Amino acid sequence: MAAEQPDGTPEVHHGHHHPPDHEAGDERTLGGYMAVHKRPAAFEGVDGHSYSADILTDTTGVVAAPWGAYLFFVRWGLGEPEVQGHLETEFLVKGTSEAVVRHQLGAMQLGTVKATLDGLIRAGRPT
Repeated sequence: MAAEQPDGTPEVHHGHHHPPDHEAGDERTLGGYMAVHKRPAAFEGVDGHSYSADILTDTTGVVAAPWGAYLFFVRWGLGEPEVQGHLETEFLVKGTSEAVVRHQLGAMQLGTVKATLDGLIRAGRPT
């Protein structure tokens, strides 16, 4: 049963802090950061908004490389933590399996992820 406040309403927890597990990966990469910290990487975009980054996958429709991976950035509101929109890349990696493309894109350096985000913001890609 969920914990309750004195007035009987359920307690709400806004995130949990997990200690980093530096053995889980290279936190200088997107996949490594997510493994070490157990949360998405977050960046401040050139527009001043906060963004969290994730790796998403989908089928490509191409027989030789049926899986693709791309970056998905959630844009958070200024002040209140509510979703204001998102940005996403095209497929950045294509390959033979979902696990392979997720791993390949996960090796992207965080600096490159940030530069990709800023490029999408500057290009004014629709959300």
